[in-house]
Amino acid sequence: MKRPLTEQYSFLRRALLALVISAVLLPVAALAQTHALFNINSTTQAPFPSDRFTVADGAQNTGLRVALPFPNCVTNPSDCADVVLLNQLDGFNPQPRLSIPFDGAIDPNSVSSNSVFLVQLPSGFALGREFEDDDLRGFRANVVGINQVVWDPASLTLFAESDQHLAQDSSYLLIVTTGVHDAVGNPIAPSRAFRDLNDGGTHDRQLRAYTRALEHLLDNGRLHRIAPGLDKKNIAAASLFTTESVTSTLESIRDQVTAAAAPAVSFNLGTGGEKTVFAVNTVTGLTWNVQALTVGPLIPQNLNGNLAALQVFPGAVGTMAFGKFTSTQWKTADVFIPQVATRNTVPPQGTEDLFFDLFIPSGPRPTNGWPVAIFGHGFGDSKQGAPFAVASTLAHNGIASISINVVGHGFGPNSTLTVSQGTTSVTFPEGGRGIDQDGNGKIAGTEGATTFFAGPLGDIGSRDALQETVADLMQLVRAIQGGIDADGDGLPDLDANRIYYAGQSFGGIYGTMFLGIEPDVRAGVPNVPGGSIIDIVRLSPTFQLLLTQALSVRVPVLLNAGPPLFFNDNSPLRNLAPVVNNVPGAIPIQTVEDTNRWLGQAGDPVPWAAFIRKSPLPGEQAKRVIVQFAKGDETVPNPTATALIRSGDLSDRATFFRNDLAFALDPKTTANPGGFGKNPHTFLTNIGGDANVAGVAVGAQIQIGVFFASDGTLTIDPDGPGPLFEVPINGPLPEALNFIP
Repeated sequence: MKRPLTEQYSFLRRALLALVISAVLLPVAALAQTHALFNINSTTQAPFPSDRFTVADGAQNTGLRVALPFPNCVTNPSDCADVVLLNQLDGFNPQPRLSIPFDGAIDPNSVSSNSVFLVQLPSGFALGREFEDDDLRGFRANVVGINQVVWDPASLTLFAESDQHLAQDSSYLLIVTTGVHDAVGNPIAPSRAFRDLNDGGTHDRQLRAYTRALEHLLDNGRLHRIAPGLDKKNIAAASLFTTESVTSTLESIRDQVTAAAAPAVSFNLGTGGEKTVFAVNTVTGLTWNVQALTVGPLIPQNLNGNLAALQVFPGAVGTMAFGKFTSTQWKTADVFIPQVATRNTVPPQGTEDLFFDLFIPSGPRPTNGWPVAIFGHGFGDSKQGAPFAVASTLAHNGIASISINVVGHGFGPNSTLTVSQGTTSVTFPEGGRGIDQDGNGKIAGTEGATTFFAGPLGDIGSRDALQETVADLMQLVRAIQGGIDADGDGLPDLDANRIYYAGQSFGGIYGTMFLGIEPDVRAGVPNVPGGSIIDIVRLSPTFQLLLTQALSVRVPVLLNAGPPLFFNDNSPLRNLAPVVNNVPGAIPIQTVEDTNRWLGQAGDPVPWAAFIRKSPLPGEQAKRVIVQFAKGDETVPNPTATALIRSGDLSDRATFFRNDLAFALDPKTTANPGGFGKNPHTFLTNIGGDANVAGVAVGAQIQIGVFFASDGTLTIDPDGPGPLFEVPINGPLPEALNFIP
């Protein structure tokens, strides 16, 4: 959360006071023997990130492109593959892992946001352009502290993350002060290279521009304007870096979708051209014929339980319709969106038929059609899962709901659905989007949604699958705006001016991105979202083995521990004391995690959360939102949910399910299989548990339904005066895992 200006100035005054006290109390003879290193031609021997490792590129939003040096590509081919991808970006990670090397030991307990911090520079700053007085007129310092500090004695390097997610396309000055002390308590000192900062007459234009920019910024007259109260004599080292563009790909795609005609929708999907629109009270059976193999028969799955789910509020859903439209695709067959310069248009790669499930409330059609909620399913689920579990409650509140399969979900494209009505049935394509990505002849439930450990592009992970899914949802919005007429009466069934979004888990993740980019969705409810993807993977017992697999296929292999996980990254959670690393191999794993986080920003809901309400993108309006999450979530752990909430300044919109209290009230045991489990991740859709569990699920769904029915103006507490929901969350955001033992 951005500090108020008075708090930011107080922050700088405290830092300066600490420096003055240190200087007064220590005798002159006790001068530091430890220096902050400043070899700016090395990524490991000077503060990093640094715009020293960029080149000018006018095709990028930042005017820069990353230009990291390559390691030994014979011994470290995985690191080389990472650098190839990083060098396509137009800036550094907005959630940077700062590294600061020294020539001796330091006292890690002297490292805090008072001694190491970031200052955001005025917009428009660029290498090669010096500030004029007019540039600083009215400027107020945005100071960002640090968190999750690690001191590595083996490499004499300090690592820390920025305390806030930084703004995209922005320049920051990293300041390391003499408030950092050496191992015996003396202030550290600047190196000779930093004290005598100059370009040395180099012919390297980027080095010359970088050095001159630092000199310019660290001039005391200007420094006092940028960071009030700070003096150059108290600075031991500094770096200047520019953050990457996060939104450029989806902004380009949004503009293309907006300019295109609304896609035409068809409800005649039957193999004989039959219409696939059904009155719910006439449907007697539903079967999903799953393509789980590239060759071989489809595997039928009985979905009659889904029909029962539509009766949570009996008769609320009147019509169940299955349709499709043609969607432009920006991903390749390998599920990657080709990287282009961030000022350029992202080129389409083809088209794909997208299939959707639509649930229309019973009763007379409103004058403008039914308000509609797009519902996003979770990782490993499909449109045949969670969307059925929420449709009845939404319909009970007068909200139609519509869902598509996420990229890589719904098994293979030959999957079908069979709807039975007494003695007759209709079979039609289901719209599976899974592919046999690993070539083993099988199509898993998420295959094609992530390449987390698949070859040299594995670090991109699910980034582009998530971006493509958001592009598909934007086109679904256009289809709704073009007029969806399921019953064929010539009138649109859905209100094009009242489109909302709700999504569970993975659906909350890409849903946060969708809410940040799509201008024509009025309000949204991400349920149990979090980020980054790599942080979910490394913290969640559900997914940690994915990181084991990723580390096992790197060259060199980075596994550094025994079973069951075989890795230990020794990385702290927020707001804890600095960690002194004593785990061999932990720092290279932290570096891989940081690289994954950096490469994945465009598909990370944490930066996108800021664009929902706090800082809408140009031309867009702030949206009304609720974020639902649960204490002790083992699938999307609490620190990843709170990262998203903090980024978006959404604490006041956070609904917190207290599963610790629910589990104590009605625990799931062998004797009580319907009670609350230790992992509350599916609390929104768990309508099959006992009365308490189902009551929580329906209560959370009603909160969504009432929110949308009121056009985002009314937020209710799902259990009223009961203790199981906090609306909004009471007290500080939970930064611990909070797993129930």
